[in-house]
Amino acid sequence: MNKVALVTGAGGFIGSHLVERLIEKEYHVKAMTWYNPMGRKGWLDTLNREPHSRLEIIPGDIRDSHQVNSIVAGVSHIFHLAALITIPYSYQAPESYVQTNIGGTLNLLQACRANPVSRILIVSSSEVYGTAQFTPITESHPLQAQSPYSASKIAKEKLAESFFHSYQLPISIVRPFNTYGPRQSLRGVIPSIILQLLNGDEKVLIGDSRPTRDWVYVCDTVNALVDIAEQDTTIGKVLNIATGVETTVGSLAETLLQKILPSASLTQDPQRMRPTTSEVFRLCGSSELLHSLTQWEPKFTLDKGLEETILWFEKHRNLDSYQNLSYRI
Repeated sequence: MNKVALVTGAGGFIGSHLVERLIEKEYHVKAMTWYNPMGRKGWLDTLNREPHSRLEIIPGDIRDSHQVNSIVAGVSHIFHLAALITIPYSYQAPESYVQTNIGGTLNLLQACRANPVSRILIVSSSEVYGTAQFTPITESHPLQAQSPYSASKIAKEKLAESFFHSYQLPISIVRPFNTYGPRQSLRGVIPSIILQLLNGDEKVLIGDSRPTRDWVYVCDTVNALVDIAEQDTTIGKVLNIATGVETTVGSLAETLLQKILPSASLTQDPQRMRPTTSEVFRLCGSSELLHSLTQWEPKFTLDKGLEETILWFEKHRNLDSYQNLSYRI
């Protein structure tokens, strides 16, 4: 069967890695990136610039229903990553999250009704769980909207769930835990700390050091997405992508200090703190269901993943327009 994959949000951190992986697996890839007047295509601009017969880059906007419908035509597999990211900005502009994360998902789902596809992966976030009520967090954990961002992700999931039940669309909902690695936005805690240290900052600014996170290296996340898309047993399922290991932000930061600049120290920056009732204090996920259906398991330890990430940022820290490449729409 001719495999044609649509990746929305293809210019972003996870999306660009996914595009590379799908091409390796001999998919023809439609890579939908956010249109902007500068003609930038996110992280796809930094990949091999030689024309590739299996890659078609399509600038656009997930909020445009007519364009989305035309792009979906002829596609077999859809990986829907297009979204407004970052929690702090969602406090300032919640309506934009509704328009993009929910409205954009509705456009895609409607297009899939009009253009039959084999598989649809709706990529959500572990933020939908809020602070863990029990660990490891399974897919049956209650959902808690502790920020406008997480609320938009919950609504996006529920919309997709309704289309699975109402129209029998071949949907899987995927909840990656805290993905990190090369190309991650500087708004992420790991890139922020690494860049400060590489710049020689003796006082490294962080937010709250107490929350725990389940850190998943980007190559593991991408492999899980492909595994889910290639197994029919995952249709109709909600699936975590997690390692089952939790590490505090403070401990993670200390590890990075020791690897890059041991003389540095951590300083709490009030500007990097979430509102107390919005902070997610504990995340640690279970991937038992994912493993049982696909045999997926992470290949990167946190230490190995951090080493790879540091090496990449050492090489690319002066990358032109880095900040402008760090979007995911």
